[in-house]
Amino acid sequence: MLIDVAKGVETQTTKLFQVCAKRGIPIFTFINKLDREGRSPFDLMEELEQVLGIRSVPMNWPIGSGRELCGVYDRMKNQVELFQGDDHSVIKVQKVDGYRDPIIREMAGEYLHDQLCQDLELLDVAGDAFDYEKVLSGELTPVFFGSAINNFGVQTFLDNFLDLAPKPEPRRSTTGLVEPMDEKFTGYVFKIQANMNPAHRDRIAFLRIVSGKFERGMSVKHVRAGKDIKLAQPQQFLAQDRDIVEEAYPGDIIGLFDPGIFRIGDTLSQAGDLEFDELPTFSPEIFAKVSIKNALKSKQFQKGVDQLTEEGMIQVFRTVNFDDILLGVVGQLQFEVFEYRMKGEYGVDVQLQRMPYQFARWIVDDAKPDASKFRINSTLVTDKKGNFVVLFENEYAMRTAMDKNPTATFLEMAPKALL
Repeated sequence: MLIDVAKGVETQTTKLFQVCAKRGIPIFTFINKLDREGRSPFDLMEELEQVLGIRSVPMNWPIGSGRELCGVYDRMKNQVELFQGDDHSVIKVQKVDGYRDPIIREMAGEYLHDQLCQDLELLDVAGDAFDYEKVLSGELTPVFFGSAINNFGVQTFLDNFLDLAPKPEPRRSTTGLVEPMDEKFTGYVFKIQANMNPAHRDRIAFLRIVSGKFERGMSVKHVRAGKDIKLAQPQQFLAQDRDIVEEAYPGDIIGLFDPGIFRIGDTLSQAGDLEFDELPTFSPEIFAKVSIKNALKSKQFQKGVDQLTEEGMIQVFRTVNFDDILLGVVGQLQFEVFEYRMKGEYGVDVQLQRMPYQFARWIVDDAKPDASKFRINSTLVTDKKGNFVVLFENEYAMRTAMDKNPTATFLEMAPKALL
């Protein structure tokens, strides 16, 4: 969980946290941009508890902040990481005998050292102790402070994450739990990214291995498509670098070249026709009507919309009768990314007109849905599969529609039967 030292817990963070909390997923927190002016660490920790309902235990603690930031103190390893020089280009790691060690005073200065001692004395008395079982159950989050742009505190965070993160666990499927130590290979696609290499316009499906051993060139069953495929050029990524993967194991993530055969949630298996549980999704809350400025670009526009929808970045709806295209997202940033990628990757300028809707509800009815029946205080649209969805401007309109349509069920997301 990445927290901006100035902004604190943001709306998107809250939504993602809720998914993790429901599944009991451990949360590791990195409070970023410590080199900028921001809120106090104590305020941020209090917000984590009040907004997210999770207690926190600082694994390190900043020595100064903003322009005065000179380093962090590692509470677990009794060492300090300190900037060297005015340009903060060098980081020195020094073992110390506790946070009261005179070495820190000598390196950081009297004022910052006194402040560090006061903060940590308070933490020692009133703060939560590190409890690994609570971390694993998602009740307690280890907190790390740093500045990613300066690569400060990042390595410490990653090292601790490797030490503390849980090992790969069983995953539910249509045939029961699949154990990491099961001999047969299984995995699922959790992300698709188009145009990762602009020069080649390639499309990569990211696969998480659940069980068995992956080997380059192996044949597996694409369960949804019902056919065998060969995984010939698996890749792993580090920033812009790519390496061919010869073998991988449960918990590893590999990238597969996608000629258009994968969707998010697809299962690849050597263990029969099992399918893993659906990945968590979000009901859109912000909507906009989308159009293109140049009608001659309609083919590129449709390709871009289709690919970005398959990536899961946006959800696309069409109004019944009028066939207007509406986009649904969870956060405003997704619209900005959509516009940027449509322009940069598909050469299409789009125009977005914000719509007043706040809720989207999929309709499941005992009878065949009647388009006119559901146009009560609402707008009826269809999703990419042709399922009926109602867009509501407020809760009153949604409650009214529910009351007047007793045979219908209104769902936040399309049930699997409709996908």
